[in-house]
Amino acid sequence: MTPATHSTLFPQGHGVSQYSAVPSGADAVLEGLDPEQREVATALHGPVCVLAGAGTGKTRAITHRIAYGVRAGILQPASVLAVTFTNRAAGEMRGRLRQLGAQGVQARTFHSAALRQLQYFWPKAIGGAMPRLVDRKIQFVADAAAACRIRLDRGELRDVTAEIEWSKATQTVPADYPLAVAKAGREAPRDPAEIAQLYSVYEDLKRDRGVIDFEDVLLLTVAVLQDRHDIAEQVRSQYQHFVVDEYQDVSPLQQRLLELWLGDRDSLCVVGDASQTIYSFTGASPDHLLDFRLHHPGATVVKLVRDYRSTPQIVRLANGLLAQARGRAADHRLELISQRDQGPDPVHTEYADEPAEAEGAARRIRELIDSGVPAARIAVLFRTNSQSETYEQALADVAVPYQLRGAERFFDRPEVRTATVALRGAARFGGNDPLLDDVVSLPSQVRAVLSGKGWTSEPPAGSGAVRERWESLAALANLAHDFAAARPEATLSDFVTELDERATAQHAPTVQGVTLASLHSAKGLEWDVVFLVGVGEGMMPITYAKTDEQIEEERRLLYVGVTRARERLYVSWSLTRSPGGRPNRRPSRFLDGLRPGTVTAGRPAGGASGGVERGFAVAGAVAAPRRAQRSPARCRVCGRTLTDAGEMKLMRCEDCPSDMNEGVYERLREWREEQARRSGQPAFCVFTDKTLVVIAESVPDDTGALARIPGVTVRKLNRYGADVLAICAGREPGGSAGHD
Repeated sequence: MTPATHSTLFPQGHGVSQYSAVPSGADAVLEGLDPEQREVATALHGPVCVLAGAGTGKTRAITHRIAYGVRAGILQPASVLAVTFTNRAAGEMRGRLRQLGAQGVQARTFHSAALRQLQYFWPKAIGGAMPRLVDRKIQFVADAAAACRIRLDRGELRDVTAEIEWSKATQTVPADYPLAVAKAGREAPRDPAEIAQLYSVYEDLKRDRGVIDFEDVLLLTVAVLQDRHDIAEQVRSQYQHFVVDEYQDVSPLQQRLLELWLGDRDSLCVVGDASQTIYSFTGASPDHLLDFRLHHPGATVVKLVRDYRSTPQIVRLANGLLAQARGRAADHRLELISQRDQGPDPVHTEYADEPAEAEGAARRIRELIDSGVPAARIAVLFRTNSQSETYEQALADVAVPYQLRGAERFFDRPEVRTATVALRGAARFGGNDPLLDDVVSLPSQVRAVLSGKGWTSEPPAGSGAVRERWESLAALANLAHDFAAARPEATLSDFVTELDERATAQHAPTVQGVTLASLHSAKGLEWDVVFLVGVGEGMMPITYAKTDEQIEEERRLLYVGVTRARERLYVSWSLTRSPGGRPNRRPSRFLDGLRPGTVTAGRPAGGASGGVERGFAVAGAVAAPRRAQRSPARCRVCGRTLTDAGEMKLMRCEDCPSDMNEGVYERLREWREEQARRSGQPAFCVFTDKTLVVIAESVPDDTGALARIPGVTVRKLNRYGADVLAICAGREPGGSAGHD
């Protein structure tokens, strides 16, 4: 194939004739580049490796490199293929190249480039029509599970699908999956042998139905180029110069495709930063970047370390994070040098609980917007999408528009919608259902309903869709706990009403708003102001990060978050999840030595800037939260803060001595048995044992005192209150049972 056939193989819409109208003068392209960027732009021969830190202008450097080569006559536009990892990044690269007069250069994702080649060569290499490309493989995985008689829910389907994608990206066949998972230290969402079986049947189903998936596009292109040397030579005669952006994210399969494109040539420029490797769970590996000089001993290596994005204060924090890192990627870290004017110090804030943290961030954002900062230039970044609900609510409460990136709004998520419907149904039915009618606390009722939708008291192992689904349901369970703490008399119907009101507030239409995003989805973006929230142990690093490699990837993820900020950075964490909880959390270990007052390796923090605010301080720091905080529940014997639901119901520690009136307790038990017999329901449906214990310990003498006891709701007070108070007063109950 000659370059003249380029428009047939890869139609771009820009011909060489259009390029000829661009004024000549290659040196003009180099104007405005710093010395290192200029070195990249003029290194047009042989292999080139560009190690580019965050905010150092890597896209500018490589697009000017291509444009300089084209305008100098060294590179023919149609012979250049630039590949990256997202359509957005490829589109941005094409736009810059057009502005620089380099029309006709191909800038595509790996999949897009491979698909065009596969479509073009299929008739010649295989014959007939190319199989249909399926957008979503989850239905095929579901069919494979049905064929294997394995039941998978929606989350498990997504996780098995992700495992199949990882297997293909790492060139692992079904039979080798169990061994590959063990070797990679990967935590499989199900038994590896079971996943291997599903993977094998999935492949058979695709073959039988004549379809391929996106990973097949790369695999089949690799197969064609390996088996048909004539086709490989056609591709190599077309493309003689390659540029690969985000090279730290290349998978083994993509690397193999790149090697086949290259052949025995070395006209390759790769750009990457090992310190921004955060997608290893998809098969990405920085090893290809770090080993580049081993495979290309004569390579030109250029480091870009001048940071044009962030202020010196933010860059100092970013450098400090990497200075503590361990491992191979850390050995090749880049020390950034800010080119910006001085800015404000990063602000580190400690809050009493998660709602206070969200409210504190929302108040600050409201103040920033009121002072003239556009909402679109502000972002709130968190570790998991399940954290978004608290911030959606907090921003809605102060009338700040927002938009979610890379995730559905909390109340739009399928598992949340399904759970809300189930809770609404339970609330409607609860008045006639003794098993849900105030037998236990509101949080326990909610957990009982959620358990039927997949929630468990312990989270599933590892990450993935099942974990994300669990976290969304856990967020609902936590919300019920907080709601009941603020409104002890609340019913399940009240909670459902609260959910509906929150959903309405969070679903207000937005155009330009504050960005809410996970750290992973924030990669490649930047804002003037960034709030990094939930930066505490258990969330950063995430609980299921166990190995040294996983911990270091979490550190790199935080580094990516820090380097998204241009001018202002707010870092925060909370001491407990909900108001009144035991303050047993601590800030992330990654902040040790970087926030004021902390040490690393036994020495005070050096170079740390800013101060640690206390989000719950009364004066001088952060304003009081918008809603009154309920006093923490304390043991009435020893005074310790109570967090266990059972202890909170007893209003004392389990092991603290009880001052229970044994006579009252026994009379209450006898009375409860009689009520249960009359109504034909279990005894605990009248009152639970713990509720009887609390009544016998406190011996209430009026309706108000009885109503304050956990488990005594309005309905039960109306039905049983007179009898209970009579027993406590030493009188015979008056037969109030049966009056609703």
